[in-house]
Amino acid sequence: MSVDAESQEKFTNVERYDILRETKEKGIEVHTIGKIDKNIYKCVTEDIVTDEVIITDERIEHITQRCERDFYKKYGKYFSEILKDPDYIFPDKKNTALVCKKIIDDGKYINIALRLVTSVDNPEYKNSIITAVGENEK
Repeated sequence: MSVDAESQEKFTNVERYDILRETKEKGIEVHTIGKIDKNIYKCVTEDIVTDEVIITDERIEHITQRCERDFYKKYGKYFSEILKDPDYIFPDKKNTALVCKKIIDDGKYINIALRLVTSVDNPEYKNSIITAVGENEK
């Protein structure tokens, strides 16, 4: 499977949200998604320091605004499975992985942009979901 230009465009502007920033004063909620197998993400970088994955309320809102309204409610429950057992992982810039998996209940491919934390990042950071979109098979 190749990433078409439209899908690639959806994931290219990730620099602003590439890592979880300190947000204690803003009260941003952080939700645990699960854990990844660092070995299968070595195609992106071998320098992955944690297996934990989170998503913030701000990123959930971002996903909700960019996709169909109930996208996160419908597909968010699959995010852990997608990250644990992806069909494809495409390396992108800034230690970001484009993680793809076909969801059987409706045949839609769910693509997740995952920022991986490396040894140069703040040690308190976790791998974080930047965005997610649904695509048809083609």
